[in-house]
Amino acid sequence: MKTMKTMKRAVRIAYCNYSLFHHFFIFFIFFIPPTLLSSQELLWKAGVHAFFDNTEFANASVQSSQTMAGVHLSPEIGLGWQEKHRIYVGFDAMHEYGSPQTVDYVDPILYYEFSGHPFTFYMGAFPRQLVLDKYPRMFFQDSIRNYRPIINGLFWEYQRKENSLNIWLDWTGRQSRERHEAFFMGWSGRYNWSLFYAQHFGYMFHFASLKDPVVSEAVHDNGLVWTSLGIDLAPQTAFKKLEANMGWSVGLDRNRDENVWHTPQGFLSEVKIEYRGLGLFNTYYKGKSQQTFYNTYGNSLYWGDPVYRSKEYNRSDFYIQFLKTKSVELKFTYTLHCTERQIFHEQAFYAVIDLNNLKTKRPDKKDKYLWDNWF
Repeated sequence: MKTMKTMKRAVRIAYCNYSLFHHFFIFFIFFIPPTLLSSQELLWKAGVHAFFDNTEFANASVQSSQTMAGVHLSPEIGLGWQEKHRIYVGFDAMHEYGSPQTVDYVDPILYYEFSGHPFTFYMGAFPRQLVLDKYPRMFFQDSIRNYRPIINGLFWEYQRKENSLNIWLDWTGRQSRERHEAFFMGWSGRYNWSLFYAQHFGYMFHFASLKDPVVSEAVHDNGLVWTSLGIDLAPQTAFKKLEANMGWSVGLDRNRDENVWHTPQGFLSEVKIEYRGLGLFNTYYKGKSQQTFYNTYGNSLYWGDPVYRSKEYNRSDFYIQFLKTKSVELKFTYTLHCTERQIFHEQAFYAVIDLNNLKTKRPDKKDKYLWDNWF
């Protein structure tokens, strides 16, 4: 009964959010002064992201079997001026396959963007895929992309050629009697020289108690960093991807009532190979069990893949990239998870369409596929 009430309340909130931003959307279109529109550039974006992800983890202690399937619709309209400044308003509406609801989740989109080489800056509620898609699954599991598509905060990046440095903030929970106060502070960067590169990813997650809790709860700090060195041979070959890296990860977990830092560490490596649409992405971890307080707080405290609670884990993604352009991506992946002396399976298919009227000097790169002459 409590679960049903919670679901009904979530649907009512989603409907209210949708209604509010629907009216704001109409206001934005029809009531902006014509003189303002004539001096600026009217922008638009439209995205449809469909996903199907089935995991089979029977008898595993570190992960559970589940099927995630649904489709996102994310329209945006905006104004641009001086070629560097833009503001956007829109929403991300998600329908889960099999759900009786037309819309299961709605997230508002409203942000400012500055894009002036070598700097990029976002502030507001903006799509996650714009800024954090390179983070390893140890930091953010796949379900975050599917069910938490919007960042509420800011992102700043310096990028010159292939070298980059960024910092970001994502406020994920406003404190209430039903919701914990929570936010991320993160940073990452990459430096290239010739065929070699160094990269670093990190964040700190602050997880506080509910407002006026019946039972006192401790504040938790959950941090994670990974630094690696790699080599990228793809530019010297016919491969689209041909690289490998290896490095060291350190978790930082603290219950402030105990005031003791737990620092699980381990070796983490990646191998990426892709040739004409066929690819392999392999990840290997060996070290201490991550996510110290997972049994108490679960995914509320940890957004990374819980399979890294294993002391040894290998993930092999075999994929077919049917098509990838600036506006369309079709991809199927079959994954083998090797941990706890067992092999587990996963199948995923993604169809992503992103359209916009943004002017760009970068041409749409034409990839070659093994099946180009089959039809």
